[in-house]
Amino acid sequence: MEYKKVCFMYRHEDYVVDGIRSALGLAVENMYSYGMVIDKEIPEIDELTKESIEMLRDMEGDIFTTVQADVEKNDFTAISIEELGEKLREMTHIIPYGAK
Repeated sequence: MEYKKVCFMYRHEDYVVDGIRSALGLAVENMYSYGMVIDKEIPEIDELTKESIEMLRDMEGDIFTTVQADVEKNDFTAISIEELGEKLREMTHIIPYGAK
C-alpha cells in the first residue's frame, strides 16, 4: 500500500492555525502530512497549536516556513525555496489552503 503525502500551502496568515489542524487530521488518517508557510511572518501561535505541531512531528509530518522569524517565534522548520521545490516533488497531493 502506497501512503499518500499531502502538503498544505498556507499563503495567508488567517488560515495557518486551521491549516495546521487539518494537516494533523490527515496524519491521524495514516497520511504523511506537511504544512508550508511561504513568504509570510505569522503571529506567535498559542500553546494548543504548538502541541498540534509536536503531534504532527510525532507522526512524521512537519510545518515548514521560508521565513526565519517563524522558525524563531513558532518553532516551524526552516526550508529554502530550493528545498521546498524538492519537497513538493515528493507529494502526491498539494493543497493551496486559505488563499485570499
